[in-house]
Amino acid sequence: MKPVFVDGIGITRFGKDPRPLPAIFCDAARQALESGRCQDVDAIFIGVMAAEEFTGDGNIASCIADALGLTGRPAVRIETASSSGAAALYAGVQAIASGCHRRVLVVAGEKMTHFGTRAATRVLAGVLDREERQCGATMPALAAMIAEKYRQHFRLSRSRMEAMLCAVALKNHLNASHNPLAHFRNAVTREMYLASDFVATPLRRFDCAPITDGAAALVLTAERTDVRLSGIGQGTGPVSMAERETFVSFPATRIAAARAYRMAETSPEGIDIAEVHDAFTPFEIISTEDLGFFPPGKGGEAALAGKTALDGPLPVNASGGLKARGHPVGASGLAQVVEIAKALRGHGAGNREFMRGLAQSTGGLATNNFVTILERAGARAVHSPGLPAALEVPVDRPKKAPRREPAGSEGEIETFTVLHVTPEGFSPPLALALIRDHARRLVIAQGKDSRQLKIGREVYLRRGDGFYVFKVKSRLEIAKEAVRKLLQRGLRWRRPRLGELPT
Repeated sequence: MKPVFVDGIGITRFGKDPRPLPAIFCDAARQALESGRCQDVDAIFIGVMAAEEFTGDGNIASCIADALGLTGRPAVRIETASSSGAAALYAGVQAIASGCHRRVLVVAGEKMTHFGTRAATRVLAGVLDREERQCGATMPALAAMIAEKYRQHFRLSRSRMEAMLCAVALKNHLNASHNPLAHFRNAVTREMYLASDFVATPLRRFDCAPITDGAAALVLTAERTDVRLSGIGQGTGPVSMAERETFVSFPATRIAAARAYRMAETSPEGIDIAEVHDAFTPFEIISTEDLGFFPPGKGGEAALAGKTALDGPLPVNASGGLKARGHPVGASGLAQVVEIAKALRGHGAGNREFMRGLAQSTGGLATNNFVTILERAGARAVHSPGLPAALEVPVDRPKKAPRREPAGSEGEIETFTVLHVTPEGFSPPLALALIRDHARRLVIAQGKDSRQLKIGREVYLRRGDGFYVFKVKSRLEIAKEAVRKLLQRGLRWRRPRLGELPT
């Protein structure tokens, strides 16, 4: 496999951009072409998630090639939900490493801000399982359910979990205040965080990335430069929440990380700086654990201790991350890699010297994830006894048949949220829960009441108008059922023996 190097890079100001999508793409692409040693490329790889929905335009690859004056070159559009930018990079790396091309342009972006919040939420929810969408689930809702399960699994108090999420939000907004291209450039205080509205409990407005316009680009080349792309990996996972084996880790990240570390011949200890997917603050915490930087359940403690701060031993999201730099969904995966390249070249990130950096991108609800490792020329190898056990994930699992059997009439809450910012067609507040029925099957359901929600609480479950509906059992109902079961057991115990007359 031929080595792959990074030449020119480019990134636009993230935020509300009045220009049409092709113009935003061209801005980033021209920066990358003009800042490098080569101003011509053999092919173009384009990452965008939902241009048809957001702008009404299709055939994006041809449009961008035409707008750049590069007609005649092969141009391909790549889409893997919110990791589309990283996926376009992956395709570009394969083109160089295979020897098919010597230099390629990778450019990714999205235009979203002309949509209202509820309309944009509906578009973004399109990457979720259909049954979940029919129930009113959104990306923030499912992220909140994962955060609640994480809190319960690692036995964190609500106040401790809140402090961890707040630490991530404050850190990333502070980092973005030093980034002239960030969507948000003001630091946030703890008081501001706690005063912000809930989007989906326990996630507040400052826990969620903004709707943003923007683009990023870079040129990959087979010719040696000061930055080498030394490792890249991809992993996938189930789309449906009901098909997941864990809700406190993202196996797709662990698979991608293991492949990237092996390709780069390094380990988590060899990484000096990282950009990880933090569209929601708990995702940064989980990702730093899945990448092997911290043990399971300790990512939040690391953020509280300042270990991931700009002046900490491992700066994470020094650019402000998706949370504060902004999250134009198609662009973010590539923008992360551009930020790492900038940091390795001594631009940004507190002007510290870094030799090796990592970018981690999440597609959908962690269903199509990428990990990319860049290193400066002359970076020393980091010898490790092996990857952390958490990264050793079997990837050739037998395919599971979709669980589409009707759920039972009763179950218990596996995790839940109350959604305060709902998609079009649903009214807030909307209670959503993942219910495990008595046959151990999982199903997402909409609640009739947003009160009395707790993991483990018993519920009644029925099929509603196209989705499941749950009702939390009252204490009186639980007590009556317990008495009835006790009486039934007693009657069975007193059943007469064969030949014995009943009394």
